[in-house]
Amino acid sequence: MKKKVVSLILAATMIATMVTGCGGGSDEPAATDGAATTDEAGTADEATPATETGAADAADAAADAAGGDYADKVVGVCIYQFSDNFMTLFRTELENYLIAQGFSKDNIKIVDGANDQATQTGQIDNFIAEGVDVLIINPVNSSSAETITDKVVAAEIPLVYINREPDASEEQRWADNNWNVTYVGCDAKQSGTMQGELIADLGLETVDKNGDGKIQYIMVEGDPENIDAQYRTEYSVKALEDAGFEVECLTDQVGNWQQDQAQQIVANALGQYGDDIEVVFCNNDAMALGALQAIQSAGRTVNEDIYLVGVDALSEALEDVIAGTMTGTVFNDHFSQSHSAADAAIRFVNGETNEYYIGCDYVKVTTENAQEVLDMVK
Repeated sequence: MKKKVVSLILAATMIATMVTGCGGGSDEPAATDGAATTDEAGTADEATPATETGAADAADAAADAAGGDYADKVVGVCIYQFSDNFMTLFRTELENYLIAQGFSKDNIKIVDGANDQATQTGQIDNFIAEGVDVLIINPVNSSSAETITDKVVAAEIPLVYINREPDASEEQRWADNNWNVTYVGCDAKQSGTMQGELIADLGLETVDKNGDGKIQYIMVEGDPENIDAQYRTEYSVKALEDAGFEVECLTDQVGNWQQDQAQQIVANALGQYGDDIEVVFCNNDAMALGALQAIQSAGRTVNEDIYLVGVDALSEALEDVIAGTMTGTVFNDHFSQSHSAADAAIRFVNGETNEYYIGCDYVKVTTENAQEVLDMVK
């Protein structure tokens, strides 16, 4: 089953007005105990009141983390690319949280994969040779998870994957072999669904500027091999269709998570399709910020004659939501994810086990709650 954890920060500041910080995510192998899950579209179960569940889970997480003195324990952390805005927030919070739990800063070794799998593989080999106590890996390519898992397990080092989820068959291997391997992250289906809902909630009469009864959109994808990009692309459109909207994709292009690439893609699309573009979907906020630059340069106005949504809830994007220059975003909760990853690593270091999947919920961000999220992430 899916492991459900809620960060102390979210439990204290957001649960009452939003959702619980962590819950079930995507399809994964069965483990040992039951927990509330999300359905295929990513809608969280609400059988248990959020405030009660959140407070209890937050207390459990804190108790689990406070397990002893870890100053001599070495944690190897592999990040796919330091220049990624979200992963910068994630790794900073991860390091701070590990230090708060008793790890020495000198023994938290975080390396930059530079978006190159060969580079990251060499870093993993170095960590194995050093004999680190636990590995936390944000893979450059999720498809490399089988190879990574095999070498780390062979070295008898516990492994926590973060942010980029290996496929279901790989997670099933962990369960079948009873390995000390887990994944911590959010369900990208849920983030895509929330993006679509941000548009659907506005209503057809608002969004359908040309009055043809359907929504014309462009899609700016991250990495097409990344499962998050795939699901965000698919489920944002699916949410519109499920809400009864007829949709038309004018163009779908890859921006590789980069602001400058997205700016050029959207500028070209606006030049080609002009006023026919009613919605711009971006797989992350960095690309949404680039899209906004192109939209403004083209003389279009977000929330008046075009709509724009992203994912991550970067501070700059939140400020745009508050200002009305971005329709909405989806909070990719780096607090809950990094804390849950650290807690999982600590349980492994303590000789305990983890669920094979530990999921966190996204949070839909509109003008109504953007300031609250901004106050928390700044």
